[in-house]
Amino acid sequence: MSDTYRRYRAIKHGMMQFYQPRPTGHHEKHFNTLAALICGLVGGKHAHLPACADHAPSNRAKQESVIERFRRFLKNDRHSIDGWFSPIAKELLRTLAAQPLHLVMDGSVVGRGCIALMLSVVYHGRALPLCWLVARGSKGHFPEQTHRELLSQLQAILPAGATVIFLGDGEFDGIELQADLHSYGWHYVCRTASNLLVTCAGVTFHLSALGPARGEYLAVSPAAMTAKQYGPLSILALWDAHEQAPLYLVTNLVDLDEAVRLYKKRAHIETFFSDQKSRGFQIHKSHLSQPARLSRLLIASCLAYIWMVYLGVCALQADWMKLLHRTDRCDLSLFRLGVRLLARCLKDDRPIPDGFVVPAELPVTLVRTFHKPAA
Repeated sequence: MSDTYRRYRAIKHGMMQFYQPRPTGHHEKHFNTLAALICGLVGGKHAHLPACADHAPSNRAKQESVIERFRRFLKNDRHSIDGWFSPIAKELLRTLAAQPLHLVMDGSVVGRGCIALMLSVVYHGRALPLCWLVARGSKGHFPEQTHRELLSQLQAILPAGATVIFLGDGEFDGIELQADLHSYGWHYVCRTASNLLVTCAGVTFHLSALGPARGEYLAVSPAAMTAKQYGPLSILALWDAHEQAPLYLVTNLVDLDEAVRLYKKRAHIETFFSDQKSRGFQIHKSHLSQPARLSRLLIASCLAYIWMVYLGVCALQADWMKLLHRTDRCDLSLFRLGVRLLARCLKDDRPIPDGFVVPAELPVTLVRTFHKPAA
C-alpha cells in the first residue's frame, strides 16, 4: 500500500469514531472527501488545492477531478464547523476538562484578503483549535460582537462544570465581553491599554498614571473600568525587566500572581498560527478569498493539526524518541514531533499509531523530558 493510502486510512480510522451514526451514503462521500483533503494537507504541507491533490488518494481519477472534488466540498454550504469539527472539539474538551481549560483567542490572516478569529485551548505548549470565524480583511481587529459570537459557539459545546480561564490580548478587554465571561462563570486575564480609565477608592485616573518602574509590579483592586464603571475587577501594571514597555492586565481572578503566570500562556496561540502557516500547511497561501470557503478549509487544516499533535504525544514514548530525537530532552514541539513520527512510520513501513485526540495529561516521566519547545 502506498504512503498516501496508509496516511488516508489512518486519518479515516482515527476520525470515524466521532461521527455517530457512522457516515453512510452521500454523507460518507463527504466524509471521505474531508479525509482525503486532510491527507493531502498533511502530505503536501500546503493548502493550495493542486498541492493537496498531489498527496491525496485519487482512485485513478484525473488530477483535475480530485481538485474539483475538493472545490465542491469547500463550496458546499451544508458543510459546517458544527457538522464536521465540533464532534471532535467536544471530545477534546471532554478529555481535557479534568483540569482547568486555558482558552486563548486571536486573529490572523488566512487566504487572500481574509482574517480568521480563532478560539483554542492550551495544551503543552500548543493551542488546539476549538472554533473560529472568518471575515474579509487583511489586518485589524474584529468588533467586540464577533468576539462574543465566538465565545457563544464554544459555550454550546463546553462540558458542564468545566473550569475555564480565558486569556486575551488588548483586543479582548471590552466590558461586554467581560460581562459574558462573568455570566458563563469563567475567569479571565486580558491585556488592556495604558489609557484605560480606572476608578478605585473613589479616585478616577488613566492606567498610565500608575507608571510602574522597570521590574516593578503594581495592583489596583477592587477597581472599576471605563466611564461606565464596570467591575469589580483587578488591574495589574507590571514591567518585566526584559521587556521594552509596561504590561497592563485586567482580571477577575483573586490570585493576582496566578493571573500574571497564566497570561503568559496566551502566546501559545501564536505557535498555532505558525504551524498552520510557515511551519505547517501554508494556510495563508491557499488562494481562496471567500470567508465561507476558507472556514471550511480550516476544518480540514485544524483536524490535520490536532492529528499531528496527537502523533506528537505518541512520539514522546521512549521507544519512539530514540528513533526520532534525543532521549535526554526534547526541543521540538508536539506538532513537529508528530510530523517526524508520521514520516518515520511511512519510511520504515511501521504502523501509524491509532487515535486522533490527545490524552488529558502526559505521563510525568515524559513531562520531565519534554522541555520548552523551540520549534
